Amino acid sequence: MDKYRIDSHKLMYHVDRVDDWMEGKNIYPIYMEIAPSGSCNHRCTYCALDFMEYQPRFLETKLLKKRIAELGRLGVKSILYAGEGEPLLHKDMAGIANHTRRAGIDVAMATNGVFLKNEFVDKALGSITWIRISINGATKETYSKIHRCNPADFDKVIQNLRYAAKVTREKKFKCTLGVQLLLLPENWHEAVPLARLAKNIGMDYLVIKPYSQHPFSITTKYKNIKYGRYLPLAKELEKFNDKNFNVIFRLHTMQKWDEAKHPYRHCLALPFWAYIDSCGNVWGCSVYLSDERFNFGNIYEHTFKEIWEGKKRLELTRWAKEKMDTGQCRVNCRMDEINRYLWELKNPPAHVNFI
Repeated sequence: MDKYRIDSHKLMYHVDRVDDWMEGKNIYPIYMEIAPSGSCNHRCTYCALDFMEYQPRFLETKLLKKRIAELGRLGVKSILYAGEGEPLLHKDMAGIANHTRRAGIDVAMATNGVFLKNEFVDKALGSITWIRISINGATKETYSKIHRCNPADFDKVIQNLRYAAKVTREKKFKCTLGVQLLLLPENWHEAVPLARLAKNIGMDYLVIKPYSQHPFSITTKYKNIKYGRYLPLAKELEKFNDKNFNVIFRLHTMQKWDEAKHPYRHCLALPFWAYIDSCGNVWGCSVYLSDERFNFGNIYEHTFKEIWEGKKRLELTRWAKEKMDTGQCRVNCRMDEINRYLWELKNPPAHVNFI
């Protein structure tokens, strides 16, 4: 069961924006990712953004809030706070989340959960649409080995999640609480125990996802992993599904990883999203964070409108749409499903009128 469409996409719910794009109009992102922190308290074995070096830098709160208000006016619908660092290391994260919601933007967060403390939950959970916590093991030993952290962090995270679930129920918040396990040779045997644990502490779902090699990542340990042998887990995990809890086994994404190819030749999805790193650079693609061609400008120097309507972004977006070789891109990149959808709209098969 995947009622959140995590293993697919939701662009078909934004017909007006897609229609404007089809007509060649300039559109603003529907969805953005922002990295409030460049620093991280863990050093996960699979980290895709290890090449960014976990720098101790943080977006300046006052400026960020000003830009968020602008994003709301421009029509951005959602922001995921995640990125190259741990977002909850930013001291003003609760206030930033609340300000984002007041700007009319849906708020989400991807975190390791160590700093998902009671104070943050009490202050900000009511403003957040969903939080996804990375827990890559059901035991302290496996967890600490993969996260490369103190084993005590495992208990801290579970305790934090119990409290978040309790507050969500008692205050009737609409925040969806999810756990994510990146399926690896070291932890596949703990997928079932983790599902049991996540359900018992009051989570709404557990998502099981495959690894995806970032082309610039220092880590290459898992680049040749294949998922065929793990697919029987999907059936075993179904027994945990009920009206209050779902295991989302990303079978489709795992199959795409094993196939390792794209059905689209160029990248069409760049206008629908953007990424802001922890020093304020606006990027067109999270796969090319160190490639200056994809760096459109900096929010400390220009408004988002100036950056988005600037010559550099417009030219790069046109190049990506017409010439970019997606055979060099990351398999299962963030915009893969969006690209598949848009490519089919632009290149429809025969007999489409026979609905």
